[in-house]
Amino acid sequence: MADQHNLSLARASWKDADAPDGTPVEIKAAMHEHADGQPGTFKIYREYHEQLQREGGVYVFAAYRIRGRGVEVLAHDRRRASRLPTVRWHGGGEHRGTQQAKIAIRDVLG
Repeated sequence: MADQHNLSLARASWKDADAPDGTPVEIKAAMHEHADGQPGTFKIYREYHEQLQREGGVYVFAAYRIRGRGVEVLAHDRRRASRLPTVRWHGGGEHRGTQQAKIAIRDVLG
């Protein structure tokens, strides 16, 4: 995704990369369907999401499936952090010290 969107990797706690114009980018990937048949979701963390919004950042979302020994990207898109669908924050992100939310693939990739 970094190459396709011309991103420079940044390895910060709240972002994965920077766009050429300096816009911070968080890259999120999700398997399109779990082994049990349930659709995949993207997981975001409140503290990092809020910082990404303050900085005018974007997400790059990618849905994938396993194909042989590799990964096939099925769909991807870029979306401003301020333009996500409504999320419901809940616990579960204790290892990151913040709340988390799950976003359905169909809600950001159509």
